Amino acid sequence: MKQRSKIHYAWWTLVALSIIVGIGKGALNNTAGLFLTSITEDLGIGMGQLSLYFSVSAVVTMVFLPVGGKLMAKYDTRFILSIGILLQAGAFALFGLMSSVWGWYILAVPLAMGGVFITVIAGPVIINQWFKKSNGLALGVLSAVGGGVGAIAQPIAAGLIDGFGWRSAYIIIGVASILIVVPIAMLLIKRSPQAYGVQSYGADEVATGQENQQATEEIGISMAVAKKSTALYALMLFFFLITSIASFSMHIPTYLTNQGFDITFAGNVMGTYMLGILFGSLLLGYLVDKIGSKYTAIFAMGSGVVAISMLLFSGSNTAIIAFAVGLFGLISSSIGIVAPALTSTIFGKKAYSQIYSTASLGLAISSIVALPAYGFVYDATGSYISVLYALIVMLVINIGCVFIAFNDKKKMVEKGFWTE
Repeated sequence: MKQRSKIHYAWWTLVALSIIVGIGKGALNNTAGLFLTSITEDLGIGMGQLSLYFSVSAVVTMVFLPVGGKLMAKYDTRFILSIGILLQAGAFALFGLMSSVWGWYILAVPLAMGGVFITVIAGPVIINQWFKKSNGLALGVLSAVGGGVGAIAQPIAAGLIDGFGWRSAYIIIGVASILIVVPIAMLLIKRSPQAYGVQSYGADEVATGQENQQATEEIGISMAVAKKSTALYALMLFFFLITSIASFSMHIPTYLTNQGFDITFAGNVMGTYMLGILFGSLLLGYLVDKIGSKYTAIFAMGSGVVAISMLLFSGSNTAIIAFAVGLFGLISSSIGIVAPALTSTIFGKKAYSQIYSTASLGLAISSIVALPAYGFVYDATGSYISVLYALIVMLVINIGCVFIAFNDKKKMVEKGFWTE
C-alpha cells in the first residue's frame, strides 16, 4: 500500500477525530454544569435532585460500554459516529424543552449511549487503527484539543444562557454540534487505513521491532496475584477519589454564582478550566516520561490542594479564582494520563487490561455517587465550603494511596511475583 501524500492520512484523521471528540466532551459534557443554577431556579428543582441525571448517565455508560464496543467493531465508523452525535447532542438539545426533572432522567439514557461512542470509544479505537507509531502522542493531542474546544465552548455557552436563556442555549448548542460533527465524520473519517488504501502510521517501523516489543509486553504482575494485593485496592481508591474530585468541576459554575459572580464570569472561568485540561494533558504526559508516574501523581495531587485552597481563601479576587480553576484542570487531566500510567508502572504489562479495567470500577462508582452527593450537600447547607474541605482531604488520601501502592509493588517484586 502506498501513501497518497507527504502528510500521512492518520494525521488528518486525528484532526477530524479531535474535533468530534472535543465537541462531545467540551461543548456538550463539560458545559452541563453551567445550566444547573438557571434550571433549579427557574423550575424550583433541588440541585441534588437535578444532579442525579449525571448518575443515570453514568449507569447507562457502564451498561452500554460493552455493547458500544461491539457495534463500533462491526459497523462503519462514520455511521456509528453520526448516530452517536445524533443521540448525544439530540438529547442535549431536547433538554431545552423539558419542564420536569424526569425529562433529564429520561434523556440521560440517549445522552449517555451517544456519549459512549463519541467521548469514550472513538478516541482509543480509531487512534489504535491509524497509529502504530506515536500512539501516545496522538492520545495526548486528542485530550489537549478537547480541552481547547471546551475553552472556547464554555464562555459561548454562558453567553447563550445569559442572552437567550437556558432553554435556547441547550437547543442551539445541541443542533450546532450535530451540524458540525456529522459532515466531518462522513467526509474525513475512514472505516480503516486499509479501506483508504494505506498502512497505519509507522506500521513498517513497528513490524521491524515487533519481537522485542512483545517480549517487554509480557513482563509484570499476574491478575491472580494483583487481586490479592494491597496495591490494587489502593489504586481502586485512587481512581474513585480522583474521579470524585474532578467531578466537582460540574458544580464550579454554581459555586461561583453562589459566591456572587454572574454566569458570564462563570463561563469565562470554566474556559480557563478547559485550558488547564489542555496544558495539563501535555504537561502530565511529559512528566510521566521524565520523572515517572509516582512523582507525577504526587505533583498533580499537590497542585489540586493548592487550587482548592486558593478557591477557599481567594475572597472576590477574580484573577486568583481563574488561576485556581485553571490549575484544577490538572486533576481532570490526571484521570486519562496519570491513572493508566500508575497501573502500568505498578503492575507492568502482563495483565494490564484486566487490572486496569478492575481498578476502573472506582471511576465508574464515583461517577454515580459524587456528582449528586455534592448537589445534596449544597441543598442542605446552601454552600460548597464543606465540599471544598472534603476535596482537600481526598487529595491527601490519594497521595497516601500512591505511596501504599508503590510500597506493595516493592514487596511483590521482592517475592518474585514480577515475572514474564
